[in-house]
Parts: sequence; C-alpha cells; structure tokens
Amino acid sequence: MKEVLLHCCCAPCSSAIIEWMMANGTRPTLYFCNPNIYPEQEYLIRKQELLRYASQLSLRVIDDESMPSWTSWSAYHASWLSAVRGMEDESERGPRCLLCFKLRLLSAARMAQREGIKVFTTTLASSRWKSIVQIAEAGEWAAQQVGGGVMFDARNWRKGGLQQRRNELLKENGFYNQLYCGCEFSLRQTEQRMTQRDATQVVATDTEHTTTEGTKLAATECYRESK
Repeated sequence: MKEVLLHCCCAPCSSAIIEWMMANGTRPTLYFCNPNIYPEQEYLIRKQELLRYASQLSLRVIDDESMPSWTSWSAYHASWLSAVRGMEDESERGPRCLLCFKLRLLSAARMAQREGIKVFTTTLASSRWKSIVQIAEAGEWAAQQVGGGVMFDARNWRKGGLQQRRNELLKENGFYNQLYCGCEFSLRQTEQRMTQRDATQVVATDTEHTTTEGTKLAATECYRESK
C-alpha cells in the first residue's frame, strides 16, 4: 500500500480525502501543521476533531506540538504572524494566503522527507474558498526547497464527488465545522461579511413589512426625495 503524507487543516476537509485514499490503495500519514489558526481554543478544537477521526481509522497523526522546537501555541502563532506582517489587510486568495500555504507546505515537505514518504498533498485543496492555483504553486515550490526526494500531489480534492462526500461525513461524524479559514484576519473578514449580510436582511425585512402595511407609496416617495 502506498504511503502519502497528508497535510490536514481540519477534520471536515480531511475526511472524504482520507476515505478516498484508503479505498484506493493509499495509507495516509496525517500531519497537523497550522500555525495560522486563531485563537488557541479554535486551534485545539480543530486538532482534537482530527485526532478523534484518525483514532477511529487507526491512522497515525504527526502534530507540530510533538516536535522538539515546540514551546507554546502563543510562540507558534507569533512566528506565523511575524512571517505575514504587512499583509494583514490582504483579502482571501491574496498574497497572504499564498505565503501561508508556502509556510505550511514547506513544513509538510520537510516532514515527508524526514519520514521517508515520497509524496505529500494537502486538504487545503478541498476548500472552495481557496485558490487551487495558489495551493499548487505553494506545494510545488515547497517540494523544490527540500532538494528533491519528495513530490507534491497537486490534485483538486473537490472533484470526483468528494465535496458532496465531505458534507455527508461532516453530518455522519458530527464534526465541529468552522465558519472561517483559520487566522484572525480571515475571522475579521468573515465577521464583516456576516454583519453586512445581516444588515441587508434587516433592510429587506423592513421593506417587506412596510409593503405589507400598505405604505409602499410613502416609502417610494421618500426614496425619490433622497435621490
């Protein structure tokens, strides 16, 4: 059976990929390397959910917290913040995301090399919110940085029904399902989008109520006066 190092961001995104691999002659070694995830409680929840799923399948998990260089989550996350300094206001799929992918996939490439595993890939490629082009660029760059011996599998893990299967496994396993990518900047942008959406819904609800009350004409006149 072929062995692959699978960089995992969370249990929901990993589940369908792991299932597919095990059904197709591949045994994944899971690697949890995500210094971007904020806050610490979020980091721990995502890791524990992955560990829970891996335990059910008797799969090995390599966790950055088990490395000799680990001191604390605060220091771990601070090193990531330092690397992306100056990119705090970049949008999703922008240069901050590309750099973040490079940082994590370089760690994955080094881990694969250390473990003697010739192929590595990432569950990041299962997210519809991420750029497949950026992920492929980051993974291939990471493989080059370690001087050969490992190859990045840049396949699109959304295809082949895996996105639908992900949603099914999410429900079947009762996974915690986060609402943002992981970092505080992603969280902030998600909260802003949700606030804007809620405000739009309130306006729509108020407009519908006004119409129901038979004052649509008055509302129209007010709009015209404001133009």
